[in-house]
Amino acid sequence: MSKTLPVRNPRTGKYDFNLELTDPADLSAIAERLRKNQERWEQLGLEGRLDVLNAWRQEVAKNHDAILAALIEDTGRVVESEKEMLRLPSSIDKLTVMAREVFAGRSATLRSMKNVEVQGGLSAFPLVGVISPWNFPLSSSLLDTIPALVAGCTAIVKPSEVTPRFVQPLVDTIRKIPEIEAVLHYVSGGREVGEALINTVDAVCFTGSAATGQKVAEAAGKAFIPAFLELGGKDPAIVTASADLDKAAASLLAGSVANAGQVCVSIERIYVAQDVADAFVDRLVDKARQVKIAYPTVKDGTLGPIITESQAHIINRHLRDAVQKGAAIRCGGEVTERAGGWWAEPTVITGVDHSMELMTDETFGPIMPIMTFTHVDDAIKLANDSSYGLSAAVFAGSTDEALAIAKRVQVGAVSINSTGLGTAAIGEGDFHEKNAFKRSGLSGSRLGYDSITRFTRKKAYLIAHA
Repeated sequence: MSKTLPVRNPRTGKYDFNLELTDPADLSAIAERLRKNQERWEQLGLEGRLDVLNAWRQEVAKNHDAILAALIEDTGRVVESEKEMLRLPSSIDKLTVMAREVFAGRSATLRSMKNVEVQGGLSAFPLVGVISPWNFPLSSSLLDTIPALVAGCTAIVKPSEVTPRFVQPLVDTIRKIPEIEAVLHYVSGGREVGEALINTVDAVCFTGSAATGQKVAEAAGKAFIPAFLELGGKDPAIVTASADLDKAAASLLAGSVANAGQVCVSIERIYVAQDVADAFVDRLVDKARQVKIAYPTVKDGTLGPIITESQAHIINRHLRDAVQKGAAIRCGGEVTERAGGWWAEPTVITGVDHSMELMTDETFGPIMPIMTFTHVDDAIKLANDSSYGLSAAVFAGSTDEALAIAKRVQVGAVSINSTGLGTAAIGEGDFHEKNAFKRSGLSGSRLGYDSITRFTRKKAYLIAHA
């Protein structure tokens, strides 16, 4: 008899769903089946694989309402769930253009041996494991999976056990396309299944906390497989005295409260020039007060609940630590429990410094701590005073001024006079490749050509001509 795990509803706090767990011992048989099918999948060629993926997207579209309803149950929010439903078609469309360039035949003659031609080739990893998080359950499970399939790999996906309801209606669509069912398998479970997965696959993708990511990296190292890690962030924003304060406030609010702040690239620290700080804070507070939580129903506002109770307690701990050390909450406040769910309003807090957890540890909530600076060098130093280096934002009166600052910030992607542009660029071309810095991640980029080529090994065919 299979084991089950009760799953909490983020809006009600009730455990109203039972997740049937995959037995870790079954992973070997699943992996063996997928590996047997991988050579045929790769030999379909790029266009053949794209045809199959497009057939699958049509089945997903037919099952749109069921998947969306499950996602809303998983997360308690609507707007972001609707956006998640766009991930599959959007990924296929963007990757189609890039993949044709990636897999275009290339050859050259050796400079030192004119009779030797070198042709380049790509060989897909047979089986990729994907371990995805709870904040964007569907799209995170596809973010690495779709490029891996495009590259010619097969994949086992283990979504978070916190938000698993979407899996069954999605799997129903997979079963409708035999060619997809032959190369893609979703499993369910917690740490034990994740650990077993790493020891079963040829490469692993993990999205989640830096602490867990380090454990994944260590396990992958022992298994001697590559690990592609997209980990936490403590994204800073710098607002100079020359910036458009209305635009900066609106954009930083959006970049801080999207998905109730439960985004790895959420803005979690704001550094503002002293001369304009009061005016900026007034604008930000005014805009923040206009954002409403989606309570008591999903239609009553735009901000969904904090999905996990443990995260609600982390947010409150950070806020209390800051207040105890002299910070002032200008709007919003602590996460509160309402009818079993945990709810956070957009919260602006001033008087903060780097002695506070709120400015150093990942908060993962709609919290906007603001610290002032007198010289831009100080702002850059503060922005870089972090163990994370995922992304950042810079707001200034000119592109040149902003770029001069951005080049000194130690992160992989910097949005200029906006927020979250790195995420929007996923699936675009070569110039959008970027790496995470510090403890925010390891290995290949999810952006640009590398989003595909990281799932392949490069080969060289050296041909001696007479």
